[in-house]
Amino acid sequence: MTSGGMDSTTLAYWLLNKGIEFIPLFFNYGQHCKETELNTLRQVLPEKYKSRIKVLDISCVFENSESLLIKEADLWNEEVSHEDLYVPYRSLLLLTTAAAFAQSGGINTIYSGFINSNHAKEIDCSSEFFNKLEGIFSNYGGIKMAMPFRYMSKYEVAKIGLELKVPIANTFSCQVFSDIPCGACPNCVDRLEAFKKL
Repeated sequence: MTSGGMDSTTLAYWLLNKGIEFIPLFFNYGQHCKETELNTLRQVLPEKYKSRIKVLDISCVFENSESLLIKEADLWNEEVSHEDLYVPYRSLLLLTTAAAFAQSGGINTIYSGFINSNHAKEIDCSSEFFNKLEGIFSNYGGIKMAMPFRYMSKYEVAKIGLELKVPIANTFSCQVFSDIPCGACPNCVDRLEAFKKL
């Protein structure tokens, strides 16, 4: 699973460095920034994988959502809270869809760039959730869920990115704007703090 963000892009280079072949799955779940994410992904992925991106369209699932990840906020007139960015069961949907895609193609492992973020408050971003889902995938279908950065901070992932020569400055992770990073949403704050530490 990859989005053009720093974590998933670093994961792609990490897999390449380990000699692990993969299919970059990009999910269009109706996010307002999908075009920017996909265009960014086509620029920042390792060269050999740019033509292998598989786009999965599940946008109809959230077409009635009021989440500001789906409907872009107007920051001149709206205040945005963490709760406004919640998309119901998004992580669960993406991971189970990835697992179904993998099993259908005879692939036994799905990789995700989830990290230990202070902002990951959604129920389907918790360690408890991931542990349970990992058990379900393994026991019912034999799919392994691998999250190499699961217990790392954004800063630690950024360090790995620099070591692997990932173009982290060109990645895109903003939750509020669809084209230019806002610098204030949870993802932008984490990213800026990581860059500052570097």
